[in-house]
Amino acid sequence: MKTDDFISLLATGVAPVDRHAPAKRFSAAVLIGATSATLIMAALLGIRRDLGEVALTPIFWAKIALPLCLLIGSLWMSTRLARPGLRAGGSGWLIAAPVAAVWLAAAWVLIAAPSGARLALVLGSTWRVCPLLIAMLSAPGFVAVFWALRGLAPTRLAVSGAAGGLLAGSTATLAYCLHCPEMAIPFWGAWYVLGMLVPTAIGALLGPRLLRW
Repeated sequence: MKTDDFISLLATGVAPVDRHAPAKRFSAAVLIGATSATLIMAALLGIRRDLGEVALTPIFWAKIALPLCLLIGSLWMSTRLARPGLRAGGSGWLIAAPVAAVWLAAAWVLIAAPSGARLALVLGSTWRVCPLLIAMLSAPGFVAVFWALRGLAPTRLAVSGAAGGLLAGSTATLAYCLHCPEMAIPFWGAWYVLGMLVPTAIGALLGPRLLRW
């Protein structure tokens, strides 16, 4: 068999690659995660009654900005890592920057607060359940994001799993903000971040097993 004939035989029946496949899969995953987390939050926890009032305050949008920025950063990282051979690139900075900004703001708030009020600013009234609720709300999005990754070709499996877990966790945190009564920056810097780290760590552990191809 000639070389040209062999190449033609191998190419027979090969379908063209959909260049928009990563965008389609991750769009569906984020939509599933956000919708599921919001519905579960509304059904089990309830939307805070004064949401209309607090939505008019800058501090509420600062609270929203933390998981939103992490969602954008982890989505960028996940779509890059879903392609074989690509690294995270600048997406890591987009994840690190909002966390660093919140921690700096939290430190400033704690330094300015009376010493007797600092612990209350960190713990709030829901610190015992906040990370667990975020992790719970992230479960549907976690499954959807791993479905998106498995349909592509990641090669750095642990990092890809961690990025996918953070994507699910940040999406769930956005939904949780509609319920959470806490408005202190030190609280978000501690317990929101911890809640998002739970699916991130689980994703890093499961990535090498579930994303292998």
